Amino acid sequence: MSLSTQDIEHLNNHFRGIPPEEIISWAILYGSKSVVTTNFRPYEVAILNAVTEVKSDIPVIWCDTGYNTPNTYKHAEELISGLNLNIKLFVPRQTTAHRDSVMGIPDIDDPRHKEFTEQVKLEPFRRAMAEHKPDVWFTNLRKGQTALRDTLNILSLSKGGVLKVSPFYHWNDTRLDAYLNERGLPNEHNYFDPTKVLENRECGLHT
Repeated sequence: MSLSTQDIEHLNNHFRGIPPEEIISWAILYGSKSVVTTNFRPYEVAILNAVTEVKSDIPVIWCDTGYNTPNTYKHAEELISGLNLNIKLFVPRQTTAHRDSVMGIPDIDDPRHKEFTEQVKLEPFRRAMAEHKPDVWFTNLRKGQTALRDTLNILSLSKGGVLKVSPFYHWNDTRLDAYLNERGLPNEHNYFDPTKVLENRECGLHT
């Protein structure tokens, strides 16, 4: 049964202020196949911990661009091991070394930047979603990150009709820091996304 726009609006009003674990439990029961996506950027550990506490074997889709910092890769390995994540890794069809030799990382004003983003992020993501075919997609989108994300909410629909669930949508960094500290969870801020360049710029997955 699909949710109407009115249903989603009602649920978003209901879910505001409710613990993330309760929202996650509802969404897993609602859907038949759930996934959580991650890029191991700062605060991703919050959604990974919260979701796996409810469903330990949920597929964790990681679309690795190949351009992460050494700190991010070390952080990823720490979380994969510490949270026993059921990682499903998707990478670009072309190696980073090959792309660097023929294209590099184009500036956002370069016409090739669109193709770069397609290669390192959008195509692997579409491939992941086509393979797993989820009806519920957990993300760590939060209000205040970008102008687009300010128009979303705890629940929203993707372009393909998948129910996107962002349990920490209304949480700020201070509240998330407290959440991580209470649970002894690590965080990592040395992160680089070659497709966004600017922190408040969308990469295309949520547009």
